Amino acid sequence: MAKTTTGTTTGRRERKKAQTRQALADAALRLFTERGFDNVGVREVAEAADVSLSTLFKHFPSKEALIFDLDADIESALVTAVRDRAPGQSVLHALRDHMVHTRTAVRTDDPMFVLVESTPALRDYARRMWGRHEKSLAATLAEATGLAPEDPTVTGLARFALEAPGIANASDDAVRTMRDLFTLLEHGWAATPLARQEDRPGREG
Repeated sequence: MAKTTTGTTTGRRERKKAQTRQALADAALRLFTERGFDNVGVREVAEAADVSLSTLFKHFPSKEALIFDLDADIESALVTAVRDRAPGQSVLHALRDHMVHTRTAVRTDDPMFVLVESTPALRDYARRMWGRHEKSLAATLAEATGLAPEDPTVTGLARFALEAPGIANASDDAVRTMRDLFTLLEHGWAATPLARQEDRPGREG
C-alpha cells in the first residue's frame, strides 16, 4: 500500500502560510513604526517580507489589517472562553479569567499600541474590529445563557469585557484592576472601596 503524504503536505503548506503571514505582519509593524503608517505603501511591506503584492492581499484584505494580524484569533478565543468554560463556571467568571490571562499583558508603551493610538486610520479600524468582536461575544453569551441575542444584558457584558482591558492596562497592577472591575460587575457598587467610604460615620449622603 502506498504511503499517503496528504497530511504532511497539508501541514507543511499551513506552516508556510503562517510563516508568510507572520513575516508580513512583522515587516509592517517595523516599517510603520520607523516611518509612520501613512508614509509606507503595501508594496513596500510585501517587498520587505519578500512576497508578491497579490500574496500580501491573500493574507490581509487591507493595509490596516496588517497591524491586526491576530484579529480572528482574538475573537475565536473570546468565543471559546465562554463556550468551552469549565463545568459549573459562570460566563462572567470565564470571561474574567480569560481577560486576566490574555489582555493584561498589553502595555501602553508597546510599539504597536503607540502606533495604533497615534494613527487615526488604525484607531478607526480597531473600533470596528472590537465592534465585530462584541457582536460575536454577545451572540455566544446569548447562546450560553438562553437570553435573546438582542437582550441588553448580553450586549452590556460583552462590551464591558472588551472595554475593561483599557482601564486595567492603564493601572499599576493590571491583573488586580481587571479582577476588581469584574468584581464590581458581579457584586455592584456596594462591593467597592468607594461605597464603603461613603458608609463611614460622618459622611453625608
